[in-house]
Amino acid sequence: QVQVVESGGGLVQAGGSLRLSCTVSGLTFDDYPMGWFRQSPGKEREGVSCISWSGGTTYYADSVKGRFTISQDNAKNTLYLQMNSLKPEDTAMYYCAAEDSVYGRTWYGGCRFGFWGQGTQVTVSS
Repeated sequence: QVQVVESGGGLVQAGGSLRLSCTVSGLTFDDYPMGWFRQSPGKEREGVSCISWSGGTTYYADSVKGRFTISQDNAKNTLYLQMNSLKPEDTAMYYCAAEDSVYGRTWYGGCRFGFWGQGTQVTVSS
């Protein structure tokens, strides 16, 4: 059974930084593309960033380019999202996801994502 657990969210002032973590179990972590998504109240979930299984290819939404960095530590089965220069519009529930190439229903960065965590809340105050 695949388990995805996010952590690291919180309340931060505009201009501040947070690092989100996502620990995955139940799959061979370094065989799967991974991604970060977010959803604000009343809005659809959107892709923020994703990384290939090798870590060699990354993809970012235009709204976070130059501010967010995705990375992974395969030894720890952990995905990270370093978020700098945070803005109030970054406020959202952030979700981590692993590729599910068979049943995944969310396409982003050329991958189908289907294994989801419960999310971690990020709130940026102005």
